[in-house]
Amino acid sequence: MGTARTTRRISAPRGAVLALALLGSLALSGVASSATYKWVDANGRVVYSDQPPPGNVKAEIVQGAPPPANPNAVKELAAKEAEFKKRQIDAVDNAKKVDAQRADMGKRAEQCARTQTQIKQLAAEQIGLVRYNEKGEAVYVDDATRRKEREQLELWVKANCPT
Repeated sequence: MGTARTTRRISAPRGAVLALALLGSLALSGVASSATYKWVDANGRVVYSDQPPPGNVKAEIVQGAPPPANPNAVKELAAKEAEFKKRQIDAVDNAKKVDAQRADMGKRAEQCARTQTQIKQLAAEQIGLVRYNEKGEAVYVDDATRRKEREQLELWVKANCPT
């Protein structure tokens, strides 16, 4: 008496089958073929191949012919790389310009602060202001010279310093 053998077919979830189909088609996409075939073999396994199944097995074509190659792909890639490099260079140049502007603004702010201090010193007429001439002799600054210098510095501050 022969033993009856029962074959149990395990069905995979639909998502797993789709994922397997995608992986199979991706793996076979590098092969120059006109189609990818899908069928179930005698053991119940799903098979993907670039060759049609042997014998009289019902197969499904899951991938058509690959799209034609882009003849300008190399040129387009080179153009994209050149644009990317140009953007990188422009970004570095812009960063240098911003740094230079910040440095200039810092120098300008320092110069404005010094000038404001000079204006305050010139305005304090009760305090004697002494300068030295080319011979090294001390010369007191008179009130008219103080006012004239203070007015010139105030004009410079108006033109060059933020308020």
